[in-house]
Amino acid sequence: MTYQLYATMASGIESITAKELQHLGYETRSDNGRVYFEGDGADIAKANLWLRSADRVKIVIGQFEAKTFDDLFEQVKALPWDEFLPLDAAFPVAGRSVRSTLHSEPDVQAITKKAIVDKLSTVYHRRTRLAETGATYPLEVSILKDVVTISLDTTGPSLFKRGYRLEKGDAPLKENFAAALVLLSRWQADMPFVDPTTGSGTIAIEAALIGHNIAPGMHRQFAFEAFDWIAASVLETAKAEAKAAVKVTPLEIFGYDIDQNMIDIAKLNANEAGVLHDIQFKQLAVKDFKTDLTNGVIIANPPYGKRLSDQTQARALYKEMGNTYRPLKTWSKYILTSDLQFQESFGQRATKRRKLYNGRIQTDLFQYWGRPVWPRAEKK
Repeated sequence: MTYQLYATMASGIESITAKELQHLGYETRSDNGRVYFEGDGADIAKANLWLRSADRVKIVIGQFEAKTFDDLFEQVKALPWDEFLPLDAAFPVAGRSVRSTLHSEPDVQAITKKAIVDKLSTVYHRRTRLAETGATYPLEVSILKDVVTISLDTTGPSLFKRGYRLEKGDAPLKENFAAALVLLSRWQADMPFVDPTTGSGTIAIEAALIGHNIAPGMHRQFAFEAFDWIAASVLETAKAEAKAAVKVTPLEIFGYDIDQNMIDIAKLNANEAGVLHDIQFKQLAVKDFKTDLTNGVIIANPPYGKRLSDQTQARALYKEMGNTYRPLKTWSKYILTSDLQFQESFGQRATKRRKLYNGRIQTDLFQYWGRPVWPRAEKK
């Protein structure tokens, strides 16, 4: 059976997720925070296994306009719930409403739940309350400008939870956000890569996974594995194909941090991800970085200096970055910060700025594009 599917992601990276899906062979349509595509059970497994920048993969059960609770109830009830939910299914309903007539989210959730129960009770000939003792089928009713979308989450815990991060620092990037930064940079596996403020190592680890074409969901579980209408073989097949697609290639990835404790944590996480041998971690201050390599990529997530007491230190670091990185003409630099005065501290106008949301923090990715030279210099 073919389903209407969509992937969710942080605002600002829809185009990255769309390109990932297109690379996997799907036609896409993008909306705010969503990228739509179509597929069957095998495609659900494939998308969950491979998407690096997305949060979740969902099935659209139904989409319609509703301005009254009667409309909502009747149209939810009319959906083919017995095709998705077995008799013993546990089906929690999350709800949200934005700029819509039906603005009470608790009421929207309750009425949606009641309509589903009513439909299933009729189909399964049950007069008593449904047990909900079986597998979990997470549902969401989302209303935007009076358009209702009812969806089933096939992912479970967000896709950023790869399973390798055993320890983290004070302000870690989510794994899918880190992967999005690497994908935005258009880094290739034959290019040197530097994360100068590596923290718990997430950006460098995601680069290594990309460099080896390792599917990010290889070592985790998904909600759809419990769905009785998706065969276990689809995930087994997808994982077998993913293993066969891994590329064995040498990588030049470097992760630096001024704090040795963070270097130790980064090594622990990289080892869990299976890429420790691909990343050279070292305690090093930004100002002490030097290289003879060319045509590389630097991606940094330095402290933002959100508190006034930290702002002076953060901007001093940005100045060090400018002094250290400006001479690297063939390197591209990507620096993420919420400080709108970053360019003044760095000492150079960015080639391009891109607005991104790191969780709830609005940030800018300041991009400085290098001018590659060929042939590329070899490592000394």
